[in-house]
Amino acid sequence: MTNLTNSVRLIGHLGVDPKPLKLESGNSKASFTLATNDYYRDKNGEKVEETQWHNIVAYGKTADVAEKFLKKGSQIAIAGKLTNRQWDGKDGAKHYITEVIASQIHLLDKK
Repeated sequence: MTNLTNSVRLIGHLGVDPKPLKLESGNSKASFTLATNDYYRDKNGEKVEETQWHNIVAYGKTADVAEKFLKKGSQIAIAGKLTNRQWDGKDGAKHYITEVIASQIHLLDKK
């Protein structure tokens, strides 16, 4: 990964099976969600678990790895960059999404 000004590293579990797609260019694309957990103590000293959901998109060989080896519940580490997209819905409303474009995927499940 060469761009250190926009870099993300996450470890978590897949929320869904990767959704593969072949682009018109012939390139592969895979999309999935990743859950990461954070823990802290509330004001009463009780341990609280907080789950964050991340939208992940992979292209090319990284997408091929996702499609072949990942499934819902898989534990992975990813490295990539953040990107924001917007589009107009059918009702004319603007929609926004933040995604992580994965450049590396490391499988962490025990075999």
